[in-house]
Amino acid sequence: MITINVNNIPTAKLHAYLLSAVAPRPIAFASTIDADGHPNLAPFSFFNVFSANPPILIFSPARRGRDNTTKHTYENLKEVKEVVINVVNYAIAQQMSLSSTEYAKGVNEFEKAGFTMLPSEEIKPFRVAESPVQFECKVNEIVELGSEGGAGNLIICEVLKIHIDKNVLDEDGAIDQEKLDLIARAGGSYYSRAKDGFFEIPKPLQNLGIGVDQIPDEVKKSNILTGNNLGMLGNVESIPNQHDVDNFVADNPNYIGLETEEKHKFAQEFLEKNDVFSAWKVLLIK
Repeated sequence: MITINVNNIPTAKLHAYLLSAVAPRPIAFASTIDADGHPNLAPFSFFNVFSANPPILIFSPARRGRDNTTKHTYENLKEVKEVVINVVNYAIAQQMSLSSTEYAKGVNEFEKAGFTMLPSEEIKPFRVAESPVQFECKVNEIVELGSEGGAGNLIICEVLKIHIDKNVLDEDGAIDQEKLDLIARAGGSYYSRAKDGFFEIPKPLQNLGIGVDQIPDEVKKSNILTGNNLGMLGNVESIPNQHDVDNFVADNPNYIGLETEEKHKFAQEFLEKNDVFSAWKVLLIK
């Protein structure tokens, strides 16, 4: 066994140890709004429930370790002390991951990740319509744990209203964990799923993904492709050019002349193998 003095290792390495060892962690998919009304959406795994009376949730948008900057969620909450905490199930895992890309302030992650903005009833921030459980909260207190990179900022939230999809309830009106199908965060690029254990999602690009909003409508409105599929397609820096598509067709002439649904089925098969660029090439065949 090794013994580590936390004062003697870089913050990034300490961060990795903590997140790999303290896992799996639930995910707070936090929707906020700034003083000018711009929505923001981002996931945080420093999160849990801490009280039922009053109902209190706490999450932490920590300062970035690499440059000590703060996140838009934290900045928004200093301006408008309201937040919707949406839970994350397996069906929206890829879109959730895409939303964690560090887009510029003012960019709407709902649009980039392909989520539906659902008005809240008690507060200003929007709910994620695709999330099976949504908590409308007021922020009671913000506790800053430090001023250096990696320091947390505890957002202490009081739940005002809960919205639950009837499809995740059992016959007694309780939440069925199998139906809810939550995912949780682990170290590196690993997640866990209530049903099947660990799975992996590659971390979003250091460069910006194009976003679901840039995917052609024919693809976005597909009856075949899922939200997770769209999240993967949106998490590329650029789509293949026509030369790449032509070369792909030359090597795979069986894809010529496919109907739209057939193309989408083949693209989905490539996505299931994590071959996103081949999926794009199939979708771009004319």
